Amino acid sequence: MGGKKSNSNRRSFLKQVSIGGLGASMLPAPFLTSCEFQNINEDSNFIKNKENKHEYNGAYRGEYLNKVAFPIGGMGAGMFCLEGTGAISHMSIRNRPEMYHEPNMFAAISVKGQEKGAKVLEGPVPDWKMFGPQGTGNGAHGANYGLPRFNEAEFNGRFPFGYVKLEDEDLPLDVEFMGWSPFIPTDEDNSSLPVGGLEYKFVNRENKEVDAVFSYNSRNFVQFGDNKGAVKKIPNGFVLAQEGAEEKSHLQADFAIFTDEDKTIVDHCWFRGAWFDPLTMVWETIREGKMKSNSPVEKDAPGASLFVPFKLQPGESRTIRVMMTWYVPESDLKLGEVGKDKGCAASADCCSSPASIGLVNDSENIVSNTYRPWYSSKFKNIDELCRYWKNNYNDLKRRSKLFTDAFYSSDLPSEVMEAVAANLTILKSPTVMRQHDGRMWNWEGCSDDWGCCHGTCTHVWNYAQAIPHLFPRMERSLRHTEFCEDQNEKGHQVFRTNLPITPNKHEFHAAADGQLGGVMKVYREWRISGDNAWIKKMFPMVKASMDYCINTWDPKHKGVLEEPHHNTYDIEFWGPNGMCTSFYLGALKAISKIGQYLEEDISLYNKLYSNGKKYMEKELFNGEYFIQKIQWTGLEAPNPVEAQSFHTGYSEEALKILEKEGPKYQYGKGCLSDGILGGWIANMCGLEDPVDTEKTRKHLIAVHKYNLKKDLTDHVNPQRPTYAMGDEGGLLLCSWPKGGKLSLPFVYSNEVWTGIEYQVAAHLMLMGKVEEGLEITRVCRDRYDGRVRNPFNEYECGSWYGRAQASYGMIEGLTGVRYDAVDKVLYINSRVGDFTSFLSTEKGFGTIKLRNGKPSLKVAMGEIKVNKVVVAGDETQLN
Repeated sequence: MGGKKSNSNRRSFLKQVSIGGLGASMLPAPFLTSCEFQNINEDSNFIKNKENKHEYNGAYRGEYLNKVAFPIGGMGAGMFCLEGTGAISHMSIRNRPEMYHEPNMFAAISVKGQEKGAKVLEGPVPDWKMFGPQGTGNGAHGANYGLPRFNEAEFNGRFPFGYVKLEDEDLPLDVEFMGWSPFIPTDEDNSSLPVGGLEYKFVNRENKEVDAVFSYNSRNFVQFGDNKGAVKKIPNGFVLAQEGAEEKSHLQADFAIFTDEDKTIVDHCWFRGAWFDPLTMVWETIREGKMKSNSPVEKDAPGASLFVPFKLQPGESRTIRVMMTWYVPESDLKLGEVGKDKGCAASADCCSSPASIGLVNDSENIVSNTYRPWYSSKFKNIDELCRYWKNNYNDLKRRSKLFTDAFYSSDLPSEVMEAVAANLTILKSPTVMRQHDGRMWNWEGCSDDWGCCHGTCTHVWNYAQAIPHLFPRMERSLRHTEFCEDQNEKGHQVFRTNLPITPNKHEFHAAADGQLGGVMKVYREWRISGDNAWIKKMFPMVKASMDYCINTWDPKHKGVLEEPHHNTYDIEFWGPNGMCTSFYLGALKAISKIGQYLEEDISLYNKLYSNGKKYMEKELFNGEYFIQKIQWTGLEAPNPVEAQSFHTGYSEEALKILEKEGPKYQYGKGCLSDGILGGWIANMCGLEDPVDTEKTRKHLIAVHKYNLKKDLTDHVNPQRPTYAMGDEGGLLLCSWPKGGKLSLPFVYSNEVWTGIEYQVAAHLMLMGKVEEGLEITRVCRDRYDGRVRNPFNEYECGSWYGRAQASYGMIEGLTGVRYDAVDKVLYINSRVGDFTSFLSTEKGFGTIKLRNGKPSLKVAMGEIKVNKVVVAGDETQLN
């Protein structure tokens, strides 16, 4: 392939990529191909006009590239991000987030005999980095921003693969590279590895030979404080190392960078000097096209580089693979206090163990006083990790590609596919953790250098729908924790789990939405796993939990939550309301179904469900949407001034509001976006609508009508405004279209949360209101188009916020696809006509198609046994 060709093919290719509404299956390679790069056209003018708007599920260019940062790493293993320009940032490998850690590691190319032939393999530094971030007022000391780099860049994400294209007329090379880490549904262990891969492909577009040197260079960024740091030797690479101190063993850290190229030359010690000497001398070596070989030194190595020389004939290509892995086996992280009441965890017979749900390794009996990541139990050191990564790289890549190809073969709307894929990155972020015995433990999100809101908060992770389908055993580990270590004999559940996971103290309210949601999720996990022995073992704890909820919040057996109940807004609702009562009804339905299967007495649950359904439909529905009936007298709870609460004090002024309106932080006659949330959770768990379907539909239509704003310029938000503001749009948490707004409504009422946008969108889709759901999705994703916010980081109370995984529920919302492993039935109820969509189950994943009412299933990995198919209520067979 030599000489230059017409631009027409390339322009046609990019036009296809950027057409809005295209199904992902229509996108050409390399965006769907993770194992092999497509040949890059010889013409270098592939970058589209920067002014063109980013299209959903398409490439990011120009100003839309500004904030792109794509996580690479394993579940609970830490991460780094591949930025849209190709830079590495967000280096968070020390068992905590480090959102602004740019480690000064970079790849470079040097073409010999070429003026301006040496460049960092990155696009231009985004303007926002030049001034504003910490240290830029002093010139960004130590950054590599001042080194020559490519003129143009383009990024495309095909999770878990991220692709960067680079363009520069100074060089005779077309350059594209890919960053990735394993992501294989049903294989939680290989999806939890602390690894990343970068593959750089170079194509000679000129008609003469190119003689070049590729290098990968890194400061020893793991060295911390005064502790001894070093650079160690490994085959074809190096390890940046930090020893732990006697009383600070958690400082131990290793980060390996290596290739599979036998001709790799390694400089284990950059020039040692003052000021800017190390980077200055490194760049001189790169600029001159040289390669430096230095042996490791005992201490004080500022950094290291590896070099791979290569030559390309006209039209020839070469791919160089860089493999990375890290090992930080300990932490100083410990949260919560061990409770004296061991509750259900005290008896091995009353609860499932990690072993019973498949989370076992050779070190399962290890007990740790502080958090230790799962991988430290599987691997003894960095050397073992390096060998595993090198030996299994190709197979892990192949199996990750099976997921990518199956997922992106979907022809569902592009805005939905973008939203779902973008939030799968949460699973690679520091939000997600996995302790030594394999069990999952999560933050709500990531603050700049610490997790935000600890303990796999049940009322937040209620919304997350990805993990139960992609990694069901991991999700069941959360149920194990909730109903064992976090639940006492009375059935009270703590909604924030200790770390490491231990029996909890019971000193604060249970969360009504979290605990009741847990009952429904146990039912979901049973139907997803098909494990009848598991549900039998879990039932006593589930019954204790359900009975606690009844006795605490519905002691008069009205079928509604009347007593004050804590919830996801970090306050208590006083009196019955649509949101939490819909949870209650869904939970009553779930435990009744479980109890019926186990031949238990469920008469009380059926009676309460009947009472509550009638009450909610008659007393809490105003003809258009469900409301709250505020009640704070005649209850068993003490008055609001004396009741236990979180940051809810009553000043002299607040007492006057109490007398006039009732307790602070309610929603009363408001139209709450979460006002029928329990109904959506029920549907996601394989349960029918807990209340009248038509009333549910009307509520959601009202939410779309009143709460979706296309422009927030005149919207008042004294709370946390940067989630959505100015001329951006968003779905408000609540509005009061019929009046009755309280002086101090619940504390987040004026905000916009992506997780709630997605649950409403998915619920609308389930109700047949597809366009309304898509409109909410588009408004949400327009805020995350790369200009102001990272498209791969939807934040709420912290980055990579767990609630945003509600987006995964839109797949079922559009297709109605649900697999029941107990009965081995595949359900389909399409709201979009014919479709192709992704399906993941306990034992396998693949694609499901519906054509002219006829379903077909293609299993990409594992197995999915189907005895019966039900399409829109009618039984049929697979094609």
